[in-house]
Amino acid sequence: MMLSGMALAYMYSLLLFFVQNLILVPSSRAKVPAIIVFGDSTVDTGNNNYIPTIAKCNFQPYGRDFPGGFPTGRFCNGRLPPDFLSEYFGLKPTIPAYLDPAYNISDFATGVCFASAATGYDNATADILEVIPLWKEVENFRDYKKRLSDYLGIEKANEILREAIYIVSIGTNDFIENYYPMQMRRSQFTVKEYQDFLIGIAENFFNQIYHLGARKISLTGLSPMGCLPSERTANFQDPFSCNEEYNNVALEFNRKMKNFVAKLNRELPGIRVVYSEIYDFILEIITKPSKFGFEVAEIGCCGTGTFEAGFLCHQDNPFTCTDADKSNFKPYGRDFPGGVPTGRFYNGRIFPDFLSESAGLKPTIPAYLDPMYNISDFSVGVCFASAAAGFDNCSVYLLVSA
Repeated sequence: MMLSGMALAYMYSLLLFFVQNLILVPSSRAKVPAIIVFGDSTVDTGNNNYIPTIAKCNFQPYGRDFPGGFPTGRFCNGRLPPDFLSEYFGLKPTIPAYLDPAYNISDFATGVCFASAATGYDNATADILEVIPLWKEVENFRDYKKRLSDYLGIEKANEILREAIYIVSIGTNDFIENYYPMQMRRSQFTVKEYQDFLIGIAENFFNQIYHLGARKISLTGLSPMGCLPSERTANFQDPFSCNEEYNNVALEFNRKMKNFVAKLNRELPGIRVVYSEIYDFILEIITKPSKFGFEVAEIGCCGTGTFEAGFLCHQDNPFTCTDADKSNFKPYGRDFPGGVPTGRFYNGRIFPDFLSESAGLKPTIPAYLDPMYNISDFSVGVCFASAAAGFDNCSVYLLVSA
């Protein structure tokens, strides 16, 4: 999701309000030595660029408002709220991703991001798109602590870890990528049991980072996940409306997380965790989009990543939706003759096209359903394939493929 500048500024101000509650001295700009980040796409500053996953955003239009106008791996048009927080406290204007080889421990000493887009508390959530699970984020943090100690000495490293601000933003993917679309967890848990299961994992996570030195932590609650663009788009019962069942689950989970935060503050000596509530703020963006600079809000849209969840529908008749799994938009086709997207899930031609040309036939094989072609074209080559289809008929129902 790309936020407008006004919406992003509002979100940053909200997060700053919660973060300032972590600082126990009068000055609002008290010395903060580092910003350390855990979580998912809401705070991932580029770690997924360096792992084999389709959950990436290292292409335009992502990054169009980032300095230089290039995509960084942030799932945003520019910087993320943790970046702005870093700059606010007199640190670097951007927080580097821990897996980015362009940075070293001297860069990470003032801020580092371990987050991975598409991950969750549940290890099974990370497995879906093969991203970094939360336990691995902790292992990377452990490795970071060792490197920081080697670089600055144990005493200085411990001081940085103790005084740093920790941002934790995670949990939505456990429901919208894992629990609801997948069968495994639903066969094991009711939704309330699954919430408790996730909180159990969260408790273990917080205990681990606490024993590694974390003391000042901001935990971001769930947004109204039933109103996310992908969920509005896929709401067949009430097209383009929010899925209120999902929203109610988010509200219930947030209530449990607030109680969990209170428990942490009671039981772990010296820790200070603040719960950052963003649900109402995100809901206000959705219900009053013009206030935040959005012009088109009637239709749930999606990102422009490798895996699309956006449907192409006629505005007057939402039931004319076609297949969700399309690639008829840029940057697909950028190396195709003329630079146009053709529906091929690639930057140009695909291997059957090259085979056709090497056999002395046409340089591209037409799609059988393309009305631009007729039987004379198909007599020397034709394609019946459908993206997202499989041997199992049930596979095609996932994205309404042919």
